[in-house]
Amino acid sequence: MASRKRMSLVLDVVTCCVLVIGFISRAAATHIEGEYLERHNEARSRVGISDLEWSNSLESYATDYAERQASYGCSMVHSNGPYGENLYWSSGYSSPSDAVESWLEEGRDYNSNFNSCSFGRVCGHYTQIIWRNTRYVGCGSATCPTGGKFVVCSYYPPGNYYGENP
Repeated sequence: MASRKRMSLVLDVVTCCVLVIGFISRAAATHIEGEYLERHNEARSRVGISDLEWSNSLESYATDYAERQASYGCSMVHSNGPYGENLYWSSGYSSPSDAVESWLEEGRDYNSNFNSCSFGRVCGHYTQIIWRNTRYVGCGSATCPTGGKFVVCSYYPPGNYYGENP
């Protein structure tokens, strides 16, 4: 009888631990989602367009692609999938804000009057973030074999259509 009570107590403790770990993991994931989303929406607000919403399906797509690329050495190659996409790589630790900020820095090279980038510069990551018709974003990351981080953000509907303004 005592061993049955002890076994029941052990199972209760294990169940509690699993629930607590799950809660902590979800809270950390929610914080990361929030950081990606907040930086995107701050930029969109500055140009007067509506906020993006987080998409779990886009997050899953982005995470799967980030993990696949990490297994191949984190080469900066787009998925050529059905979504808009921004890629980021760092050689060490980086936060979600670091990735989004790197894309937003391209905004200084974007001329909205001519819908073009400064000569020799790129600004497509920035314009994807502020693309007016895009409504959803989901981001994922993976650790590269060298210890760096590979980040993918996927967007729906995609942006950056040639000849169209964000």
